[in-house]
Amino acid sequence: MCDADETAKTVYDIIETPNASPPGGHYVQGVAWGGLITVSGQLPVGTPTGQGTNAEFEAQARAALLSFLEIVKAGGGDKASVLNVRAYIVGVEYWPIFNRVYSEIFGQYRPARAVVPVPELHLGYYIEIEGTAVTVGHHNANKV
Repeated sequence: MCDADETAKTVYDIIETPNASPPGGHYVQGVAWGGLITVSGQLPVGTPTGQGTNAEFEAQARAALLSFLEIVKAGGGDKASVLNVRAYIVGVEYWPIFNRVYSEIFGQYRPARAVVPVPELHLGYYIEIEGTAVTVGHHNANKV
C-alpha cells in the first residue's frame, strides 16, 4: 500500500501491486480506508498468470480471481476477509465453469457474490472481477 502523491490528496490509501492487472485507465487497482478494501474491476491481463483474450474462459476466470485476491492481499486482507465479489461474464453458458473455479479458489469461504452476464467486455475478455474486503485486523477469523 502507498499513500496518494502530494498532487492528489485522498482520505484513503491507494493499493498497488505488481502481482495484479495494472490499471488501464484513470483508476487504481484498489483503495483501502478504515479497514475496508475496495478492488477495481480486474480483467485477466498483465499479471504473472495473466491470460490473453485467446485463452479459454476457465483460464481467464482463474487469472482474474487471482489478480483480485493479490490486490486484497496487498491491501492487508486475505480470502477470509473478502466480503463480496461481482463477476461480469460474457455469456451465461460460462456460469457453471465460473462456479467451479470460484469454489476451488475460495474453498470453504463463501463471500456474498453477484454474477452479471454481459454482452461484451473491454478488449474481448470473457470475465471481469471486482469486490470488497476488510483488512485482516477487521474481520473475525473464527467465522467462516
